[in-house]
Formats: sequence, structure tokens, C-alpha cells
Amino acid sequence: MMKLSTCSLQLSALTLALGLVLAGCAGDPLESGVDPFAPMIFKEGSTAMPLNPPNKSTLVPFYVSMTTTFKFAIDTDSILIGADGVTRYIVVLTSPNGSQQSQYEGIRCDSFQWRLYGTFDNGKWQENPLGSWKEIKRTVPNRYQAALAQGALCNLNTQEKNINSILQSLDPSKFTGGTQPTNSFGIQ
Repeated sequence: MMKLSTCSLQLSALTLALGLVLAGCAGDPLESGVDPFAPMIFKEGSTAMPLNPPNKSTLVPFYVSMTTTFKFAIDTDSILIGADGVTRYIVVLTSPNGSQQSQYEGIRCDSFQWRLYGTFDNGKWQENPLGSWKEIKRTVPNRYQAALAQGALCNLNTQEKNINSILQSLDPSKFTGGTQPTNSFGIQ
């Protein structure tokens, strides 16, 4: 009887020790295969098209460059700071002849890319099925994505998470997305 309970006690101790060893290895990157320093793989969340057209009362003009012939404004009601690292927004582009185009876009600060999700045509949003992530160009005349990213939506290469900071940055008198001359007022 004594041998059986000693054996049973030793077996229990061995099982406990083995359990502790295995539990200790679960968090070890070399054992688990999860490298905490590996770069994160981008996984974009789902994107629903806006339900409404741009709100004219919440359009805020922003300066892009002296070489552009277009005027640009962002609908501040449309700005969505996504948990996936994408900031989505409605932008209104106005040509020199006054025609306007509204687009629903997203910016990734970590990779300095933008994506066109859709356009507002004939009173409704049309999804862009071929939309893909593209590099934000800093040196083209109509570099409005670069101006938005650098002036309001990004903190260097990190997404700005505070909507109040974004709205303050978009104030036309404080916007730093481009060098603003004193005669630039955006959309009139």
C-alpha cells in the first residue's frame, strides 16, 4: 500500500512539474512561433460607403499647393478614425470651372498610402470595385492626400487618433499641409 501512494505522489509531482514547464514555454516566442518584434501584417477592416452626400455646412477647405488649379475641402462630419489604422473621409474637389467631384477615401499613415473607396455620382455613392492602396505623391500639383496626411490625419507615420486634434489641425488659419499663401481660402 505504501509503495502505491509513494508512486502516486511522485506521478502527481511529475505531472505538476511537466504542466509548469509547458505553461512556461507557451509565452516563449521561440516555442510558440509568435515573434513579438515581427512587423504586423496589415488587415483592413470592412468599409461601408457613406449614407449621405457631403455636408456643405461641415466642409472645411484646406490648402494644397501654389501649383494646383483645384480647390479642396474635407467633410469633417465624415472623418472616421478606423481601428485598422485607416482614416476615412469625404473630400470635395472643385475644378477651376466650378464643377465638383466628391470622393470617399482612406489614408494609411504607417505606409503613406491612400485608397479611393467610391465617388458620389447622380445623387448616390458609387463603390470603386478596383480601388487599391496607392502611394501618396508629395510632388504632384494636386497632392491633396499628402496635404491631408501631413497636415491633419497623421502624426508623422502614425495615425492621429484624436478627432479634436484633427479638427484643430484642419482650421484654415492653422493648417500646415502645405505652405499657405495669404490669398488661399479654399472653396468659396
